[in-house]
Amino acid sequence: GDRMWHFAVSVFLVELYGNSLLLTAVYGLVVAGSVLLLGALIGDWVDKNSRLKVAQTSLVVQNSSVILCGVILMIIFLFKTQLLTLYHGWLLTLCYILVITIANIANLASTATAITIQRDWIVVVAGEDRSKLADMNATIRRIDQLTNILAPMAVGQIMTFGSPMIGCGFISGWNLMSMCVEYLLLWKVYQKTPTLARKSAKVEASELKQLNVKKESDMKPAEGVQLIIEKDVTGFEPQQEKEVGCAARIAEPFITFRDGWVAYYNQPVFLAGMGLAFLYMTVLGFDCITTGYAYTQGLSGSVLSLLMGASAVTGIMGTVAFTWLRRKCGLIRTGLISGVAQFACLILCAISVFMPGSPMDLTVSPFADISARLFENEPLPTIASPEPEMIFATGMPNLSNGSIAPANSDPEMSPESVPLISVSLLFAGVIAARVGLWSFDLTVTQLLQENVIESERGIINGVQNSMNYLLDLLHFIMVILAPNPEAFGLLVLISVSFVAMGHIMYFRFAQKSLGKQLFVCHTPDPKAAPDSSPPGNTSTV
Repeated sequence: GDRMWHFAVSVFLVELYGNSLLLTAVYGLVVAGSVLLLGALIGDWVDKNSRLKVAQTSLVVQNSSVILCGVILMIIFLFKTQLLTLYHGWLLTLCYILVITIANIANLASTATAITIQRDWIVVVAGEDRSKLADMNATIRRIDQLTNILAPMAVGQIMTFGSPMIGCGFISGWNLMSMCVEYLLLWKVYQKTPTLARKSAKVEASELKQLNVKKESDMKPAEGVQLIIEKDVTGFEPQQEKEVGCAARIAEPFITFRDGWVAYYNQPVFLAGMGLAFLYMTVLGFDCITTGYAYTQGLSGSVLSLLMGASAVTGIMGTVAFTWLRRKCGLIRTGLISGVAQFACLILCAISVFMPGSPMDLTVSPFADISARLFENEPLPTIASPEPEMIFATGMPNLSNGSIAPANSDPEMSPESVPLISVSLLFAGVIAARVGLWSFDLTVTQLLQENVIESERGIINGVQNSMNYLLDLLHFIMVILAPNPEAFGLLVLISVSFVAMGHIMYFRFAQKSLGKQLFVCHTPDPKAAPDSSPPGNTSTV
């Protein structure tokens, strides 16, 4: 249901705004900005509450928001013409704002669900068996890859043979049923795993209260004096506590935001997390940017769909490679090998920039297209929709009519006459690199699971999500600044450079963790180290 909604909301917004990607772009920016700013706060909320409460609340909020959004969208599709005439169209604009706001709430709740289930529950369920943890991580990622394919296909078929309104109704009904099923499954897992009921964050909370008591005692009279005048000041203490509590509540989100980022920086796996975040600064993925570029190079929609299927298969192969490499070489070395494999495959993408058929032209300013449109008061290119999970079916009509239309405007440059060597190498590199990409992603995920203490899992993973969204935002801004096809080759080279920097950061982390043993491959112990060992050393064996 979550994957259906992530895909469908972009399609619905495109349909609502007259086949324009403007609303989709606004939605993507709002989502990315919200997770960037609130990621640490969401993670802190996950840490401070019981696991069952967090999982159930985030699940209910997420699915209820999707259902409500679906109902509002159905009403808009039914009465759009009437809404346009009311209050000079402001009521329809208000509906757009309401849909984007509720959809953003659903995404934030989905982020909380992912943190608590994939980064906390799974660690507790696996116990001390790190091999079991690796297998569970890989299984979850395979399911995620399959749903990324099947969910858009299901929604696309319903909207093609039905209507957007029917699609809204189907997604709302599906989320209602799935919410009940997921709620029951969470309850069963919680009942079968008693350790989920115990959380070390409660101990830390009591310690924080003791610290607060000490701070307050410094500001109050001596203990003997306080006991004497206790009866006289009892009536005034609640008011004083309320004033202090109000100020603390106002400052608490900002303090949590600061403390979350500081704690993330101080983690032993900081460089590994940054390395993963840098992989988001790339155009080498199956979003509307890369697929739209391929469309101008002569690839048909059917070919692109096959390429997307192939990328999903190689992604699943990456999860298999992760489990095998981890058993043979250890967790940290698995990330190093995966990074080398990904970068080696992306070299093909860099080579494709200079091969026949590449439209790259360094004599053309990357900002020529956007400056011309600004001076001519034309709409900006819609190539840079910030919704990574939109497939080509929704973005390509706009892309082919936007800034990259001149690539095929020349009759002599029809899709059949464009050499396919460049685009073939590009997609060969992108598809092959998915094996290393997903293996590396799983490696960093498990490093965060094993090395972050239990009471900080939520806030650290929340900040990690914020870092990922920040780099993803930068990559879309990069495309907005240089949307013309002649600059796409430059974007490819920049993307490969950022991937290289990410893996250099991970290599530095691996070198600091293993030292001279970095290149000594051996079979790790499947069990975790005893609880008495420091958390920073749990995955160095």
